[in-house]
Amino acid sequence: MKTVLVVEDGHAEQQLISSLLSRSGFTVILQANAEDAWQWLSNNITPNLIVLDVIMPGQSGLELCRTIRNQDKFKQVPIIFCTSKDQDYDKFWAMRQGGNAYLTKPFAPKQLLDTVYQHVN
Repeated sequence: MKTVLVVEDGHAEQQLISSLLSRSGFTVILQANAEDAWQWLSNNITPNLIVLDVIMPGQSGLELCRTIRNQDKFKQVPIIFCTSKDQDYDKFWAMRQGGNAYLTKPFAPKQLLDTVYQHVN
């Protein structure tokens, strides 16, 4: 079973993403902020994919992405940004930090799942 780390501070979004991925056969790990996500990444198996919000309390998703990409063991882990930031420069900047895909909220469930499958398989 493939593992997806979801880093999202919004409870409703956490539950929606977790439910969609769990029902699709993924093991889902939820973290509410970048610091807790980094601690989890440092102490557990490498996930098959990371879904990452941009705006969170404390460290941003962009900062976490840079930290992840600076570690050799995580360089190949796909990162999907899922955020309310919908400007072209937001997407450009997220992809420059090492993201593999960019979804804006609100997203269609099929859009999220299609993007996850595209990067996990």
